Amino acid sequence: MPIYLRLPLYALIAYAAICLLVWIFQRNLQYFPDRGRVPHPVGDAFRELEDVRIPVGEGVEIAAWYWPGLRPVTLLFFHGNAGHRGHRLGWVQTFHDLGWGVLLIDYRGYAESTGSPTEEGLAADARAARAWLAERGVERVAYVGESIGCSVAIGLAVSDPPVALVLQSGTVSVRAVAQHHYPYLPVGLLMKDRYESADKLAQIRTPLLAIHGERDRIIPISFGRAMFDAAASEDKEWWALSGAGHNDVPWRGGRDYYERIHLFLERVTR
Repeated sequence: MPIYLRLPLYALIAYAAICLLVWIFQRNLQYFPDRGRVPHPVGDAFRELEDVRIPVGEGVEIAAWYWPGLRPVTLLFFHGNAGHRGHRLGWVQTFHDLGWGVLLIDYRGYAESTGSPTEEGLAADARAARAWLAERGVERVAYVGESIGCSVAIGLAVSDPPVALVLQSGTVSVRAVAQHHYPYLPVGLLMKDRYESADKLAQIRTPLLAIHGERDRIIPISFGRAMFDAAASEDKEWWALSGAGHNDVPWRGGRDYYERIHLFLERVTR
């Protein structure tokens, strides 16, 4: 075979091999769990924080922190695709200091939670967390999502509407974000966990606050804005945070960040 025919063939074979590897290992590229044990925080400030285990089914049990608050609304937190709940302690502690109850879960495969993360699995974890709160007599719940946790919160909001929804650094489609970063791959054909939220957002009429960093390079702000625009809620607020990227939104926002969310939650849950 002439070299001018062999080279394109070799290139095609190499491309197909790359696609195959991406398909096989894609969840390793999408989820970055820290599987280490999360110790109970030390200090009197955390004496009412509970380490809990929530059964999900099919042998899966997820780890979580439950921290009752003084207000009649509990915030159910869904974190991003990396780390574990221990990395979010300061985040949720500030909301608890403002009086809100908190349930912060670790998805399956994160920290002490058993199983492996998938889109369907994270949705089941979210439903189990909401059911656990109901069993504890907690009926008024707001969902707070971070990054991929926004997609998890949106999915739960369709089947079990919260009193409020706070979405930080989210997107209308994780598949679309992946295609943005890997335009040379057929993401639409390869991707298993797509987190397509447009149809779900069209069903959501819960009060919504969406926050996005203007310098977010992981999920560009245009994807967050598309998520916000797709929500059917008539009571929704958009906040583009100047100078913030993807993982530093609370730090960049500082006191204004917590105050804005706090005032939003106070207004829509009173």
